[in-house]
Amino acid sequence: MDEYVRMADEQDNTIALVSVAKIQKEWMDLTLRVAQTKTELGALEAENKALRTLLERVIEHRQKSHGELVTLLTTLVSKLPLNDVGVIVARLMEHNQNVASVSASLIKGKLDDTFLQPTLLKNLDKTKRDLAVAAKVEVEALLKLETPFESCLLQSLLEKPDNFFSPAFARANRGFVKSQLPRERILKEFGADALIFFKDVTTDVKFNPRPKPEEIMLAFKPEFAEVLAQNPACPHRKELEALHKKILQSRENNEHSRAQKNAFLRLSFFLELLHYYENQSTESPDVVFAQRLPPVIEQLAITGERDTLDEKLLLAAEALLAMIINTDHRKAVVNNIGKAGGLARILRYTLAFRVEQLSDSDPLTHECIKHLIPQGAAPTPAALASVLRLFNPHMQQVCIRAINATDRLRKEDAGKLGRAVAQELGLKDVLEKLNEQSTLSPERERQLAWDQIKDLIGSRATPNEVIATIRKRLHGRYEADEVKACWLVLTEADAMVFVRVFCLFPYMPDGQADPLARPILETFVTRLTHEKYAATYAKVLAALKNLHKVKADSPALVNFVALVKWVDGEAAAKLAKDIGMAV
Repeated sequence: MDEYVRMADEQDNTIALVSVAKIQKEWMDLTLRVAQTKTELGALEAENKALRTLLERVIEHRQKSHGELVTLLTTLVSKLPLNDVGVIVARLMEHNQNVASVSASLIKGKLDDTFLQPTLLKNLDKTKRDLAVAAKVEVEALLKLETPFESCLLQSLLEKPDNFFSPAFARANRGFVKSQLPRERILKEFGADALIFFKDVTTDVKFNPRPKPEEIMLAFKPEFAEVLAQNPACPHRKELEALHKKILQSRENNEHSRAQKNAFLRLSFFLELLHYYENQSTESPDVVFAQRLPPVIEQLAITGERDTLDEKLLLAAEALLAMIINTDHRKAVVNNIGKAGGLARILRYTLAFRVEQLSDSDPLTHECIKHLIPQGAAPTPAALASVLRLFNPHMQQVCIRAINATDRLRKEDAGKLGRAVAQELGLKDVLEKLNEQSTLSPERERQLAWDQIKDLIGSRATPNEVIATIRKRLHGRYEADEVKACWLVLTEADAMVFVRVFCLFPYMPDGQADPLARPILETFVTRLTHEKYAATYAKVLAALKNLHKVKADSPALVNFVALVKWVDGEAAAKLAKDIGMAV
């Protein structure tokens, strides 16, 4: 113990023996080191702060540039003729949202609300909102019109529009159209005792002997009033009479029933379209736009009381079509109207020609004129004018020119009908041109016809449109002068136009062979290889060489040489040798 005390005293004495001068000197050094450390710490903090600011700027720039890139991509994708554009755009935007979320978590921890949104998605969101509002308006209209629908069923659409596609609503819709009622509704509202007032229209001994209970549809018996009088103790007498009255009103041909049907059709259109836009990844556009919506437009625009179209109903139909975002989908609806012919077919042409601006040689124009002018039965000018009056001004003139050149009537009768329709519509310019054409010499008329084809080529029309116009002209007037005029028009144009039109000559639109193709192509090949047209041959050869250089198996090149070989083997061998192809 004493030894430990002695050692501790020695240590204390050692510590105490340090001089004051040494302590002061070391204290100054320590103070300098602490000051230097503080200075370095401040420099590191400033550097870290600058690096963080730079990192935030880089991430923010990356975030914004990525958003702009996605916006550009979605804008480009939305212009493609794809059925699932909405799905692609949604995936791009989801990816952009994920990138933005990660970027925000690195710097701020929250997302900005100022992201760019593609025009397509803006239009889609706006259309969805408009469709939802329009559907609610139609539901309220159906409730006010006292339709045979269950009120609770209609009101459920205000909260959940997708209920429209439930089995219960599907049966209710079918019942409204056919003036029938689901059996389950009668049992729920009136009980089993009320079944004596209805007849089963579903159960059939031969075709459907045991239907499912929820699929059975009922209709009021024709002798409902007598049966009701025989059962004075019926507990739901007033309700049954009110329901029977609603059924009768919906079947009548008056303004009230028409208003009910129109409201139901508009509601169907809005909900079908809204359901598609909400479920584009699972819904087929062909089913929606080619099968479901065309009958709705057709029933809305055509009433049984009229044998002509009403412009007010056309405007209402166009307002519905305007809700469809994609132009191709809108055209699909219009093109699938009027499959059964009649007035519905005229509705199809009218809806198309109120928007489109087609040429005289367009297949749809010829199809319309053929429908308006049946074979051997020319309509009156007033009847044709009443239809054409609904078209846009451009298509009115186009259709009058097509009537003037139709093969459904004799040339003189077609000219008279065209001029009469132009006079009915008050188109003085068209009437003057038709009168001038009626007094033209054959040479002048030929020149004007091929000048129009030349203008068609100059306007960069497709080869199919050019060959359709040429074929119509040559089939109507096949002679040497016409073939020569065709040769001159095609060779004066670009060489690739000549090549592509040349390749289309043998094939009719219906897939059959054109009987005039071989003699016409023989004439063309003879001229092409003649020394008189050496310049033309050189121009065509240069175009074919370019095709061969870019792609040796180009369809245009291979088909052109094959058709030349079809009519003249020696000319084909010479042409292949000059191009550099294997003979």
